[in-house]
Amino acid sequence: MKRIGFLSFGHWTPHPQSATRSASDVLLQSIDLAVAAEELGADGAYYRVHHFARQLASPFPLLAAVGARTQRIEIGTGVIDMRYENPLYMTEDASAADLISGGRLQLGISRGSPEQVVEGYRYFGHDPAEGETDADMARRHTARFLEALSGEGFAEPNPRPMFPNPPGLLRLEPHSEGLRERIWWGAGTRGTAEWAAEQGMNLMSSTLLTEDTGVPFHQLQAEQIQRYRDAWTAAGHTREPRVSVSRSVFPLRTDQDHAYFGLERRSTDQVGIIDGARATFGKTYAAEPEELARQLAADEAVAAADTLLLTVPNQLGVDYCAHVIEGVLEVAAELGWR
Repeated sequence: MKRIGFLSFGHWTPHPQSATRSASDVLLQSIDLAVAAEELGADGAYYRVHHFARQLASPFPLLAAVGARTQRIEIGTGVIDMRYENPLYMTEDASAADLISGGRLQLGISRGSPEQVVEGYRYFGHDPAEGETDADMARRHTARFLEALSGEGFAEPNPRPMFPNPPGLLRLEPHSEGLRERIWWGAGTRGTAEWAAEQGMNLMSSTLLTEDTGVPFHQLQAEQIQRYRDAWTAAGHTREPRVSVSRSVFPLRTDQDHAYFGLERRSTDQVGIIDGARATFGKTYAAEPEELARQLAADEAVAAADTLLLTVPNQLGVDYCAHVIEGVLEVAAELGWR
C-alpha cells in the first residue's frame, strides 16, 4: 500500500489561457483541489513554497484553510526554505495549523532551491553568522525549530505576569503533540538524506538530485533512500520513518490528455547544472494506463517509498488536476498500491 498525494507549485500567470491568473485564484483553487482530491480517495495535499515569485509563498494560512475544509487527507509542504524562516514564529504557526487540521500536518522543510533574487533570505532579516554558509544557517534554523516543537520549556517567566503561568520555564503555545515526528527534510543528495535520518526527520525526495553518478535517476534515488534508512537504524531511532518521492505522472486517457502531455512519452532523465554543480532530473511519466503501470512498477525509488507525490499542472485548473489524480489512483489500484 502507498499513500498518494499531489504536490502543487501554485503558479499563476495573468494570461487568458491560464486558469490561475492571480494569487487569489491559486490560493482558492489550492483549497478546492485538496477537497476534490480527498473526495477521490487521495491521501495528501502538498504545496511548494517559493519567495519573490508568482507562486505559493506563505504556507500556513493555506494549510490552516485546507485543514478546516477537509477531514482526512494529509496536508503538507514540499518544501519550506528554512533560510527564510524565524524558527520560533514558525513553530507557533505550524502548531496552530496542525491543531486546526486535527493532527494531519506533514511539514516538508529544506535548505531550499535556487532563488528568484540574490540572497533573498537577507531581505527577510536573516544573515549567515560569521563562517556560516546559507545552508549552515538553514540547518541552524531547523535545529531551533525542532527543539521548539518538542514542547520543552525554555523561556524564563516574568515574575509579575499579566496572566498566571504554569510552573517552570515556558514553552511556545500552542503546542501540537506529535508534530515533531511529522517533519520531513527535502534532501537533494545522498549525504543530506543521511543527515536527515540522524536528526530524526522523515525523508522527502523530489524529481531532482544535485548529484550524478551515471546511473538512471530512479536507481540513484533508490540508493539515497536505502542510505537514509541505514542511517536511521544506525542513529537508534525507535519509530518507523516515512519516505516520499515526487513524480510527474500523466495517464493518457482522453484526447485532452494526449494534447497536453502526449509528447512527454519521449521524456528521459536529464543531467544539467544547478548552482554550478551537476544535477540529475527525473523523467516525466506519460502513457496509456496499462503502459504507465508497467513503467511505474519498474521505478525502484517509487517501490522503496511509502508515499508518492504527484506534481500537478495547477494552471490547467482544478477539474483537470483532479482528472489526473483520479487517473493515477486507478493505475495505483492496478498495481496493488490501493
